[in-house]
Amino acid sequence: MSWNESGNQQDPWGKPGQKKPEQQEPSGQGNQQDPNRPKSAQNPPDLEEAFGKLLKKMGGGNKHSNNQRPASLGKFIPAIVIFSALVWGASGFYTVQEAERGVVTRFGKLHQIVMPGLNWKPTFIDQVIPINIERVSELKTQGSMLTQDENMVQVEMTVQYRVEDPAKYKFSVRNADDSLKQATDSALRYVIGHMSMDDILTKGRATVREKTWETLREIIKTYDMGLLVTDVNFQSARPPEEVKDAFDDAIKAQEDEQRLIREAEAYARGREPLARGQAQRIIEQATAYKEQIVLEAQGDIQRFSKLLPEYQAAPAVMRERLYIETMEKVMKNTPKIIMDSNSNNVNVLPLEKFLGKTTASEVAQKPLATPVQQPQVSHQLAPSVVTEDRNREQPIRRGRF
Repeated sequence: MSWNESGNQQDPWGKPGQKKPEQQEPSGQGNQQDPNRPKSAQNPPDLEEAFGKLLKKMGGGNKHSNNQRPASLGKFIPAIVIFSALVWGASGFYTVQEAERGVVTRFGKLHQIVMPGLNWKPTFIDQVIPINIERVSELKTQGSMLTQDENMVQVEMTVQYRVEDPAKYKFSVRNADDSLKQATDSALRYVIGHMSMDDILTKGRATVREKTWETLREIIKTYDMGLLVTDVNFQSARPPEEVKDAFDDAIKAQEDEQRLIREAEAYARGREPLARGQAQRIIEQATAYKEQIVLEAQGDIQRFSKLLPEYQAAPAVMRERLYIETMEKVMKNTPKIIMDSNSNNVNVLPLEKFLGKTTASEVAQKPLATPVQQPQVSHQLAPSVVTEDRNREQPIRRGRF
């Protein structure tokens, strides 16, 4: 059943002369709906027309009249899809530096570890977290700690470390750096609590460093944080301010003790080779002297063995010969003065020459004293010697000196 017959201009609501909604003029008043009209009678919205108007506003294309619909957009959809895919694919390229490793997460879950270089990831799906595995980081810890003998000491320590496993570093614990700092505090307090204050402040510094490093490695291994501790430095250890002066004196005394010990060891190391060399030299001299005496004794034995037959044949001649040879050896290096008994000159004996100031050759080359030289020589001698020489009238007999 139709609402209006052919040629009839009346609508279902019985208003004569009113056009149907699709035949109304596109005027402001004609487009308004009748408030008394039911909603079910309204036309559904035209999506294609609305999308076309939106493109016109954005692109500023050719304007159509209100009675014209935009051209079909079906041919532009593939181009838009291709362009979007290209933009999406190009946005996925990224570069990982030489010293880094890329931790790739897919929807927040660990997917893989990428190496340095140019890589690609699906945008909005994967996320890349670059982690430097060659940079050496440093953390510092300090505080007041209780020693084994119930004393408080101010200690300070630095730890150098680097990332060894990027995946474990990122996902094993919530914050690996903060966990390492807490582990360092725990290890240091444990070591300090098992040592006395004197050892910490004086000779136990190296022990604190080694034990702290060992304990820290065990803690890191337990938590599997992906970190590698490269060095541990025990910076300083200070007593409380109230007893600082007394401990400074104790430390100074310890340092003086160590210095004196090192000096004594150095002196001992220097003297020991000299003593060994001197002892070896004395031994060699004694050995040489022993061999010399033995050889001389053997030579004397041989000589007396050869002289014995001759002495038995002519004892007097042999005794004279031995006496002459012996005196020859004795007088060979003895200073001698030959004096003439017929001369009336007073001769002064040069005693200083007999005391070893000159040699026998110089005495032999020097002429005898003359009367002209007497006053000059006599002043150099004692008065008693000069008086005795002047009172002596008899000539001095030739003799040996």
